[in-house]
Amino acid sequence: MKLSPFMRFSLGLHGALAVALLLRPDWWPVLLAIFVLDHLVLGLAGMWPQSTLLGANITRLPAHAAARREVAITIDDGPDPAVTPQVLAILAAHGAVASFFCIGERAARHPELVRAMVAAGHAVENHGMHHRNHLAFSGFGGWRREVGSAQFTLSELAGTPPRFYRALAGLRNPFLDPVLQALGLHLATWSRRGFDTRCSDPAEVLARLCKGLEPGAILLLHDGHAARDAAGQPIILGVLPRLLETLAARGLTPVTLRSCLP
Repeated sequence: MKLSPFMRFSLGLHGALAVALLLRPDWWPVLLAIFVLDHLVLGLAGMWPQSTLLGANITRLPAHAAARREVAITIDDGPDPAVTPQVLAILAAHGAVASFFCIGERAARHPELVRAMVAAGHAVENHGMHHRNHLAFSGFGGWRREVGSAQFTLSELAGTPPRFYRALAGLRNPFLDPVLQALGLHLATWSRRGFDTRCSDPAEVLARLCKGLEPGAILLLHDGHAARDAAGQPIILGVLPRLLETLAARGLTPVTLRSCLP
């Protein structure tokens, strides 16, 4: 198992604190303060989606993909039988591909949508089995059940195993990275997000995605748990066509994560 430099430092620090406490028990207030500070940093790192302190984390496409002016559209929380087919139709109309981070139990309820994604050339990736809010507080066992169950389910439905995992809202803890390594998965977050699960204005979501948009970006949208606009339409249906038009106008090509990452 390969640990990040910070995790190696943190483990070494815990050992050093234990030895220091045995040798100088009267130092316990200072040692406790150092211990608490270390865990505070660990907690904050888990709350920062783009952090690499807890382990490897893909936030952008590699340089060779950026040089080809490629970007990745990633779509979370589906499949949704009322939304996903329309998303697939929009992507097909523009000749574009995306990476769908699917929730395992939703995929199991709608296997035909997973097959449709694969048939259209999209990638099916792992977004956990149940998408529960408390997952970031899990230990090894909780992460293994959540990620591993989804990996098995999505592999069976898609015909090929997911290669990337995305945590709910990007939140995680130090126990996730060893589980991902054991399952052969890579953590992937994003460069830009539109907050389309909370914002009901398609223009505002599009502006967030496109502001400062550069080659190599990983963009985040949702076909599940999508907010609705004033007419009750899921935000992604109003944003995605305009996003694809903007990408084309800027000479940017949508690709899947697995097409440009080893």
